[in-house]
Formats: sequence, structure tokens, C-alpha cells
Amino acid sequence: MWGLVDAKLIRVSTAMHRFASASSLPPAAGAGDGGGRGGAGCGSQVRLRRHHSCPPSASPDRLHLPMAPPTPLLLLLLLLVGGGCGCYGGGGGGGAAGAEAAGRDDAALRVLKELREETAAMRGSQMQVSPAQAQLLAMLAQILGAQRCIEVGVYTGYSSLAVALALPESGRLVACERDERCLEVAKKYYQRAGVAHKVDVKHALAADSLKLLIDGGEANSYDFAFVDADKRMYEEYYELLLKLVRVGGLIVIDNVLWYGRVADPLVNDRKTISIRNFNKKLLEDNRVSISMVPIGDGMTICRKLVDT
Repeated sequence: MWGLVDAKLIRVSTAMHRFASASSLPPAAGAGDGGGRGGAGCGSQVRLRRHHSCPPSASPDRLHLPMAPPTPLLLLLLLLVGGGCGCYGGGGGGGAAGAEAAGRDDAALRVLKELREETAAMRGSQMQVSPAQAQLLAMLAQILGAQRCIEVGVYTGYSSLAVALALPESGRLVACERDERCLEVAKKYYQRAGVAHKVDVKHALAADSLKLLIDGGEANSYDFAFVDADKRMYEEYYELLLKLVRVGGLIVIDNVLWYGRVADPLVNDRKTISIRNFNKKLLEDNRVSISMVPIGDGMTICRKLVDT
């Protein structure tokens, strides 16, 4: 039995390393705040505690590959949901079926790499999530068995593409973005990766799009949400998503470390104060359980506990 488990662990670890290696580019110089697609970070280990601070001295350049190996907890969860060889396609196996699944994974990695390369040449490219973040989001969606997801703040679509690839063919991802130029890039790569039919693009203010979903009777019907948009709107996005995500579902929020500024008492600009206050709200919110994952610019994973 343990020989089989070891073999599956090796396959998962290898596939996760391939994901990061194939899709990684060094982050663009500078850390403009824009929409907040993070670049700075503090490592890539998951720590299962309710709240953490990241030292302001942490270097964003230390996020380059090779990525840290996946934690035993995440590997175990992958095994429990099927022991597949990666985040896409539901697993490999042997023979023709395994070769077909491996081919799909390789094609997905190529498209993700091409999207990162195109985005790297664009203004604001530092807003793109890191490969480690995208891989984690895809894995979380797959562990949940997610069918319905939401992303608030798409930029050029790297994270939403990673999640859409992890969804089953019947899955749906609502992608909210107000920048039409960025959306055109995202839609091109959705098409190229063969997942455009899974993505419902909302070109509007995200808060308005979320309110329309609630008014349309979609409360408590989503499994997973990712937020990476205007930092001063985080609290409003969070409250709206708590209505849309089901009990047991996840809301993941990016940039919660804000390049280490939230831990520096001398930094008190409006965005930093907003994120600092939002982090405190999450820490004290009994409607969710949380874990702050210090990869990229810090991501807080919130699991909804009660019906709202």
C-alpha cells in the first residue's frame, strides 16, 4: 500500500514542479500597487495558523524557482480526492488514457507560459500572480470539487485560466474585470486553452457584478472565490462573496501582506491602512476560519462556516 502512496506522491510532486517550471518568469521590476496583483512575498510554505505577519525585509526576488516542495497536507488532500498527477484533467493513470491526460497537462502549461510571457511585456505586469499562487488556487478548486467559481480582478487572466483548467467541463467561472484591454488578453488565452466555454466574463465594476448575481438568486451557490482587485474595496467584495459562496466554500484574498507594509507601523497610507484593517476583520470574523499562506504577496484562505 505504502509503495503505491509513495509513487503517487512522486507523481504529484513532479507535476507540481513542472507547472511552476514551465510557467515561471521573473517578476517585473517595481511593485506598483495598481490592482494589487502581487509580486513581493515571504516564501512558499503553508502555515496553518490564524494570522501571520511577514517581515518587511523579506525580498520579493526570493520567489524565483525552484519552488518549495508541496506540503504533506496538500499532497494528502490530493491523494484523498483521487491522487491525480497534476492540477488539470483529473489524473493520469497508465496506457492511452494516461498519455492523453499528460498531453493535456503539457498543452495547458504551454498556454500558461505564453500568457505569462505576453503579460511580462505589459504595463503593470507585476500585478500578475506568481506560478506558485496560480498552482495553489487550481489545487484548492480541485480539492473542493468546485463546479462554480468567481474571480474578482482578472487582469490578463493567469489565475482565472489556471482555475478554469482545473474545473470539470461542466464548471463555470465568473470573471469580473473592469479593464477591457486586459480582458481581451484574458479572453484570447481562454480560447487558446479551450476553456472559454467555462468562463463567464463580466466587464463591469466587480461590486456591481456581484450584486447582480445575488439579486439573480445565486446566493450560497458558489464553491470558490478569488479576490485580487482594488484594495480599498476588499471589505465590500468580501461581504458580497460571503453571500454568494456556500457553507464550506472558500474565499481566497491576495495581497494581504502588501509587500510587508502592513507589518510596518510607520507606513500609514490609505491602501495599507485598508488592508491592515481588513486583515484584523478577518482575524476576528467568526463566520470563517482562516489560514494566511505567505506566497506571492500573501494570500488568506477563508472557509465559510455559517450560512449568511
